[in-house]
Amino acid sequence: MTFLVIIIILALVFDYINGFHDAANSIATIVSTKVLTPFQAVLWAAIFNFAAFFISKYLIGEFKIGNTIAKSVNEHFITLEVIFCGLIASIAWNLLTWWFGIPSSSSHTLLGGFMGAALAHAGALTRDGLSVINYAKVVPTFLFIFLAPFIGMIFGYIITVIIINICRRANPYRADNWFRRLQLISSALFSLGHGGNDAQKVLGIIAAAMVANGNLDNIKHVPNWVPIACFTAIGLGTLSGGWKIVKTMGTRITKVSPLEGVSAETAGAITLFLTERLGIPVSTTHTIAGAIIGVGATKRLSAVRWGVTINLLWAWILTIPVSAVFAAIVYFIVHLVK
Repeated sequence: MTFLVIIIILALVFDYINGFHDAANSIATIVSTKVLTPFQAVLWAAIFNFAAFFISKYLIGEFKIGNTIAKSVNEHFITLEVIFCGLIASIAWNLLTWWFGIPSSSSHTLLGGFMGAALAHAGALTRDGLSVINYAKVVPTFLFIFLAPFIGMIFGYIITVIIINICRRANPYRADNWFRRLQLISSALFSLGHGGNDAQKVLGIIAAAMVANGNLDNIKHVPNWVPIACFTAIGLGTLSGGWKIVKTMGTRITKVSPLEGVSAETAGAITLFLTERLGIPVSTTHTIAGAIIGVGATKRLSAVRWGVTINLLWAWILTIPVSAVFAAIVYFIVHLVK
């Protein structure tokens, strides 16, 4: 029981780190356009991160993404040790990328760490030939590493073009003031999507640990304190901010105006709500980066700093395999010192 408590605490620590690591996703554009101060922005985002609990619980009616994460590894290979090692590796990768200001995916590092530890535990395949990885759950997640930013980019481009055409004859000063107000709404929507998407992943890990320990028979029966704790932790993490990554997301990809901020955040929110409905865990980092690229491309392709974007792409591609290797190493170290 003590080991389970340690794992739950570690999972909530990861959730907290996820919040300040991904705070930039929710607030980068609204800070870079000076609609809100950094503190006002993180407070605004944190409130809606937690409010996402009520959307997932009462509007959607279930935690589909949590279910996907919990079942990404075949239940025969889920042990408390596997979850512990996966969390240690995920926390290490998140802190490393945060330190260097790299907006990598907390979602994918968690998935990679979970799978890497399970593979180390099982030796890739069991004697009876059952695969460690539940490919029906994992393959869509892998596909959306590339699809989520692409969808965000398309939505960002389309929404920006529509707004520009609608407001073509508007007074520039008055229009700018309106878009500054609208950015409060679009930022709130994106923060709802961020909370609903990312907090559920930790919920899934805690539920998997409780099932492995015999405290639960099914993730659908998870007690209410688990999602409340997860959504609270990510909200508190967001409140702590992540200023290095804010700079990358808010200014280094492309210069963003209030109009473009509204477009990017709305595009990101639509993508996150869609994937949450489908139960596919995606990266909020990838999503908003894609949306910002789509918005920047409406001006001209050269407005997007592609060198920064390519560096981000490498971080996205490497996150799952590196996290998996980290987790496998941690698993072997744990067994050496036992």
